[in-house]
Amino acid sequence: MTRIVVIDNHGQFTHLEQRALRDVGVDTEIVDNDTPPAELEADGLVLSGGPSMDRIGNCPDYLDLDVPVLGICLGMQLIAAELDGRVGGGDYGGYADVDVDVVDEADPLIGSLAPETRVWASHADEVKELPSGFTHTATSDVCDVEAMSNVEDGLYGVQWHPEVAHTEEGQEVFENFVDICEQA
Repeated sequence: MTRIVVIDNHGQFTHLEQRALRDVGVDTEIVDNDTPPAELEADGLVLSGGPSMDRIGNCPDYLDLDVPVLGICLGMQLIAAELDGRVGGGDYGGYADVDVDVVDEADPLIGSLAPETRVWASHADEVKELPSGFTHTATSDVCDVEAMSNVEDGLYGVQWHPEVAHTEEGQEVFENFVDICEQA
C-alpha cells in the first residue's frame, strides 16, 4: 500500500491533510518536522502549512529523500527558499477565497483542474521567484505563483490549502499526488 507521511509544520490544518490522504486510501500518518530523515519510510511526503519559516525543523533535509514532495502554503515556500527561489510578503494578506488560473494543463499535480479552480488560501507570504528547474503552474489576481512544479525532481507546491472544504477541487490534488507517488 502506498504510504504518504504528512510533515507537521505546526499548521492549523495538518490533521485535514492526513484525513484527505486517508480518504484516498493510502497509509498515512502525521510526524513532527524534527523527525530525522532516516526515520521516514514513505513513498511521498506532504510538507504542511505552518506559521513560520523559523519552525520548519528538518524539512530542508527531507527534500533530499528521493520521494515526491508536495508543499502546501508554508511547505511550498520552504521548498522555494531552500532551492534558490525567493519568498516574500504578499500584498493581499490573510485567508480568502481565490480564483486560480491553471497555466500548465500538462502538470501532473494540478493540470486536471484547468482552466481554473476556486481555492482557500493565505497570502501573508508567498513565492516571489521560482527556484531553478521549476515550472510556474498556476496564478491568480492576488498572487503570481499560486503553484509550481519540478516534475523531474518530484517536487510540487501549492499556495492554497487543498485539504479544506472551501477549496473546490482539493481532494483531486491529493488524488493526483498519490498517482505521482505510485508512479515514482
